[in-house]
Order: sequence, then C-alpha cells, then structure tokens
Amino acid sequence: MRTFTTFDEVAAAVGEELGTSEWLTVDQERVNTFADATGDHQWIHVDVERSATGPFGGTIAHGYLTLSLIPMLGTTIFAFDTPGAKLNYGANKVRFPNPVLVGKKIRSTITLTGCDDLPAGKQVTLTHVIEIDGESKPACVAETVVLLLAG
Repeated sequence: MRTFTTFDEVAAAVGEELGTSEWLTVDQERVNTFADATGDHQWIHVDVERSATGPFGGTIAHGYLTLSLIPMLGTTIFAFDTPGAKLNYGANKVRFPNPVLVGKKIRSTITLTGCDDLPAGKQVTLTHVIEIDGESKPACVAETVVLLLAG
C-alpha cells in the first residue's frame, strides 16, 4: 500500500496508477443490507426468484452500492497521511457501464489524475475503475475529488 505523507508527494504522483485492490465478492447479504439502508428494494436487486427470469439472469448490485465500495477498496491501495483533515468533496463523473451480478467479484484500480492548490490545502482527483472478474466492461468508472487540508 502506498502512503502519502506530504502534499509534495501527492503532487508528484499525478498521472500515476496507484494500484489495484484485492477481489471482493458482492454477495446477496451486502445487496440486501444496502437496499435496507437506502430504501431501494427494486426487485432486480433483492428478489432472487423473480430476478432469475429477469433481464440479467439474477440479482444485481445497486450501482450506488458499487460506488460506495470505492473508499473500502481504496484503503487497500493508498492512504493520505498528510497533516490535516481529509474530506470527500464529491465526484466529477460517475458511470455504471456494466451491472454486477450477485456472486461476482469486483476490484478497483485507482489513478491519481489531478492535484490542485487551494488556499486551505490541495484538491486531489482520483479515477477509479471497478472491474468485474471475467468481464470486459467495468462495473463503474468514477472520478472522485478529495480535499486535503493543511494541518
């Protein structure tokens, strides 16, 4: 795992692929828990019997569940250990090109794509590609933004 301890280290890494996480199996329990947390109980996510005859041949993970796994997958790849607070600032672009069938494995590859100066610190842009084991199209491609505040 790569750990950044200074703003200069972060800025020097712009354009670098930081690494790829381990595989994570997306199981029905995780999907059901996410459905309960968000109130999104659409049958393609939670009704195993009905989904078996649906458009995907089984239940699929919510796109936003896949997106929400980015921080967890990222912790196995890199860490910002800079002096001040680290804040999720948002996402510039998120796409879900391919559904994740329940039981499939996913993993994330992260590239540090930007580092801009701010009066309070740095604004860092990261590109995440969430791939599905055995699939050619990714499940999710997201550009996220993190604020690293000066200590």
